[in-house]
Amino acid sequence: MASGFGYYGNRSRCFTFWQEFRKCYAMADRPEQCTLQMDDYFECLHHTKEKARAKAIKDQELKLNEEKKKQDELSRKLTDSANKSNVTILGIIDNSVKQKEASN
Repeated sequence: MASGFGYYGNRSRCFTFWQEFRKCYAMADRPEQCTLQMDDYFECLHHTKEKARAKAIKDQELKLNEEKKKQDELSRKLTDSANKSNVTILGIIDNSVKQKEASN
């Protein structure tokens, strides 16, 4: 990969990062001075940060979907229980009687 030739004869996708790293390494007094360039080159090769970020985004999306499902299930249960009690809909108990019972 560091040779600069890609699969089809032209430059590889990471060749510019390799050149920056090589230039820094040649001019640096200590190899630790080129850690940023080395990180950029390795990220271009392996995409570790990109994969970690995509995984974090996917995990957050799954978490939000799970929370939404729980909320939907709770609201569905509440509406089902309200729909099952047809006492007020049928007019068996008058609203004024319910209010008197609630005040006592």
